[in-house]
Amino acid sequence: MRRIATASLPLLLAACATQSPLTAYTTGTGAERSLEQQALDFEKADITLRIEPASRSIRGDVLLTFGTRAPLRQIELDLDRNLPIDAIEVDGQRLGAGDWRNPEGKLTINLPSPLEPGKQASVRVRYHGKPHVAKKAPWDGGFVWSQTPDGQPWVASAVQGEGCDLFWPCIDHPTGKAKVVDEHISVPAPLVVAGNGVAMGMDEADGWRTYHWRTKNPSTYGISVNVGPYKELTGAYRSRYGNTIPLRLWYLPQSEKGANELFAEFPQLLDFFETVIGPYPFGDEKMGVVETPHKGMEHQTVNAYGNGYAKTPYGYDDLLQHEFAHEWFGNQLTNTNWDDMWLHEGFGTYMQPLYVQYLHGEQEYFASLMQLRSSIQNKAPIVSGKPKLGEEVYDPKRGGPGQDIYNKGALLLHTLRGLIGDEAFFRSVREIVYGTDTPRPGSFAPRYGTTAEFIAIAKRASGRDLDWFFQAYLYQAALPELQATKNGNTLQLAWKTEKNTPFPMPVEVRIGSRIVTVPMTDGRGSVELPAGAAAGADYTLDPRSKILRRELRIERFQQYREEQRKNKAA
Repeated sequence: MRRIATASLPLLLAACATQSPLTAYTTGTGAERSLEQQALDFEKADITLRIEPASRSIRGDVLLTFGTRAPLRQIELDLDRNLPIDAIEVDGQRLGAGDWRNPEGKLTINLPSPLEPGKQASVRVRYHGKPHVAKKAPWDGGFVWSQTPDGQPWVASAVQGEGCDLFWPCIDHPTGKAKVVDEHISVPAPLVVAGNGVAMGMDEADGWRTYHWRTKNPSTYGISVNVGPYKELTGAYRSRYGNTIPLRLWYLPQSEKGANELFAEFPQLLDFFETVIGPYPFGDEKMGVVETPHKGMEHQTVNAYGNGYAKTPYGYDDLLQHEFAHEWFGNQLTNTNWDDMWLHEGFGTYMQPLYVQYLHGEQEYFASLMQLRSSIQNKAPIVSGKPKLGEEVYDPKRGGPGQDIYNKGALLLHTLRGLIGDEAFFRSVREIVYGTDTPRPGSFAPRYGTTAEFIAIAKRASGRDLDWFFQAYLYQAALPELQATKNGNTLQLAWKTEKNTPFPMPVEVRIGSRIVTVPMTDGRGSVELPAGAAAGADYTLDPRSKILRRELRIERFQQYREEQRKNKAA
């Protein structure tokens, strides 16, 4: 699915072949923060990067400012050890080689004097080297050194899977955000840099351009590098909340027709999200999209887009919509641990069916949900309740739920919405995203959230006990199974869960032209059928497809599809 310009593929493969492997620590994004890292208040990052496409290398000079909540004698950062460090300074004082170490990618820096609460320290790290190259971005993280169709440099970063430490010294954890990030990215003229946040200016000298961008509270993997011979589309959106949001799209000159069509979708996207969810979180910065040589990624305020300006029968670009959804679910609301990643991906995925419902109605809403339903695997619970590395969540081979955090998460939300109703459901979504049910531009900031918090919010908003619901759908792998048995003219129903936990989910049954709701208070219920009705043709369970449940027809289809795949590969 991910595309890399064929002209650059041999060069990319050669670069990958000479790379030193990443350490397990660097690969494992989201490792539990040390006590020293937990004590830090990350005030600001000033990232200066020189991007050298000819040698596929970078040169970095990063100034980090920290406060602390506890006395510290050292500061611990994350940086790929394959990027050699040239110098480190603390508060302007250059350290000796023995004052820092980075054997596995955890950069430990001894402070010249203890950092006390209420004080700040600045750490400057200068380094260089060839950053890790992604073989298939964005599924594996790293830099993409590509070329445009006419042979010009086209460079991007995509580091969700392995983390920010692939190209700058950071705290590689969802909670490692800096309050403010300045980016000074230098590239050979006349290349263009599309960055996070607000454009602060561009300087040009000696054949090089330096672009300055500034953003607030960016997600750690949301900071990105995007370099190319870009053209730019600009506009503005007048929000229903009264503020005006800048619109920006950077695209290759060869893509002008598609870019104009994609840009025309921006106002409609914003209107949907602001109507259904709430204010665009970064309206004082921009809604930005940049064409990239990889498929896509939710880089804050400058979403990576490499979908080839594809068309769908739903009448919108689904990849653009999904990545843009992450401005709410990922960038505004950030999970405190990768174990809660479904808060990003499940909600982000549900926004596509919701969008086609908003645009075109019920038929396309359910058609979109059905596409997701056929891909649910149920191999592992969506949430384990324990801290996880990113790859432990995304990789089924390591026991993670994998794509279920997307598809099962979305169908879970559809089921919850049907259970508690639109008012309680969307109130719960707004509160987990903004920390309030009544968000207004300027009255909220990016926040962290957890699965437990969302459960508590949904229970409060609905006034119902929902522990049984989330226990079955989030903390158990198998889907609830609805068992139906006919006894004469009585249809007997019973829910069965993987761990035999309670599941009092009401069930609708169509009998002739009537729809009857069976309460299932203790997980069981029954309904009378017309006398003499033909077996199997006299009722329909869940006729309006409200409930995500085990269905043998789906499992048979998945088995068939897997057999076809194996036969084709043989």
